Amino acid sequence: MLANLKIENVAVIEKAEVRFTPGFNVLTGETGAGKSILIDSINAILGNRTSRELVRSGAQKACIWATFENIPGTVKQQLEKCGYEAADDLLLYREINAEGKGSCRVNGMPATAAVVRDISAGLLSIHGQHDSQGLTNPALHLGLLDQYAQNRDLFAQYYQRYRELVAVKRQLDALNASEADKQRRIEALTAEIEAIDAAALQPGEEKTLQERKTVITHSQGILQGITAAHLALAGDEDGELAGAADLLGSAVDGLQNSARLDETLAQMADRLNELYYNARELATDLADRLDAYEFDPGELDAIETRLDTIYRIKKKFGMEVEELLARREQAAAELETFQSSGKKIAELKGQMQTLYAKAKEAAEALTQNRLKSFAAMNREMKAALEFLNMPGIRFALKHSRGALSSHGQDTVEFLISTNPGEDPKPLAKIASGGELSRIMLAFKSALADRDALPTVIYDEIDTGVSGLAAGRIGQLLHQTAHGRQVLCITHTPQVAAFADNQLLIQKNVRGDRTYTEIHTLDLDGRVQVLARMISGDKVTDLSLANARELIEKSR
Repeated sequence: MLANLKIENVAVIEKAEVRFTPGFNVLTGETGAGKSILIDSINAILGNRTSRELVRSGAQKACIWATFENIPGTVKQQLEKCGYEAADDLLLYREINAEGKGSCRVNGMPATAAVVRDISAGLLSIHGQHDSQGLTNPALHLGLLDQYAQNRDLFAQYYQRYRELVAVKRQLDALNASEADKQRRIEALTAEIEAIDAAALQPGEEKTLQERKTVITHSQGILQGITAAHLALAGDEDGELAGAADLLGSAVDGLQNSARLDETLAQMADRLNELYYNARELATDLADRLDAYEFDPGELDAIETRLDTIYRIKKKFGMEVEELLARREQAAAELETFQSSGKKIAELKGQMQTLYAKAKEAAEALTQNRLKSFAAMNREMKAALEFLNMPGIRFALKHSRGALSSHGQDTVEFLISTNPGEDPKPLAKIASGGELSRIMLAFKSALADRDALPTVIYDEIDTGVSGLAAGRIGQLLHQTAHGRQVLCITHTPQVAAFADNQLLIQKNVRGDRTYTEIHTLDLDGRVQVLARMISGDKVTDLSLANARELIEKSR
């Protein structure tokens, strides 16, 4: 249940706090006073899209808090699923800044708008002023019927089988492509495989060849460097130029002789001796490398030819080597599928027959549930509409079975006859605006005991209705609110008279700014407001008496 709504800097509302009660809550006020702003605020707190236009002029941001008490178990489960702690109460917060950006919080913890929508889906529903017009669109009638039927499990069973059937059908359609298209695809796949196989690609080969090419291309410089290093270490073969290793050897002999006379030089002599042997070993290694750098004159040509082959195959397919190898495997698998398509087609046809029979069976179960539910809904709505001063009304269901689709096999449309002796016809051709409002209310009334939502909001459900029918709407809303919460925005005194809790939304101008205030009315306040709704600006003793009588009769 929506217990409390706090608003700051939302449109003309600078600051307001509203306390709602269980039962029937009515919001009244002049046109333009800000009643729709409350609806916009509630929509915002539920995670729906908003705009910066909602922020009061001159304010940096708009803030909305909503407290829900005794939340349903389904909402608690969703809270835990989304990673929030579940309790009996829930606090939602929404902030919108002047740039149109904002943030959401669930029990003080950050949340995305999408998560808030998932959590709040089980809290309340809002029936807007124009929702009744949706009744005139036959495309929406099946959804309304399913909503009453509460057939989620049956629909889920059917939809699962339908999806399986569609998946197999897509495979079969792909295999049943025209023979010419099939042959062209086989030829294209074969050409791809042959081209990739002809290149004899190997993972990592291109990198290895590039490295080898770099070595060969710069071999002259490499050899010169190795030769110079070897000459510096080992000297020349004629002995005319002493190398670093020989010089180190001479240095070792001299230092070792000195170390025999001064033991403190022994450690230095050992270090110098180690340098000598390292130099000799390095000179030998360099000599071995010089012998190894013998290149086949044709090796560079072979490498460049191979790299050109790899470059061309990469350019042809627009892929790297690893991607080409994966492409080859995919093409081979697809080719195998085409080549064995005859057997596969037979298998898929058998699967389709089995799956179609199962989907058809599930669709028929869904159809029977819908037809049975319409009969029950028809009885409830007929009783509700007769109570709402629409006697003699007849509902009918135009139903036909068609091909299986995502929603089943049914096409439905609600038909209505509002006068005895007339055949039922489409709602768009028969029902007036006031009649549509009452039909929608009758549907919501029939749905009330089946819908787990604890709060329903009606935004001017009584549009186009007056007199006895308006009073009956108020009475039905009051009855619907037993055990739950109903919020209703209304301009009709006959509806407002039935309120368990009446709120006045009032607009005032102070200085050059507009301010909207929300007041909870006591009995005297209700009488005054209803009298003004009855007689306009000039409240008379008669209108006050009429207002008091309306309230007393509603009790």
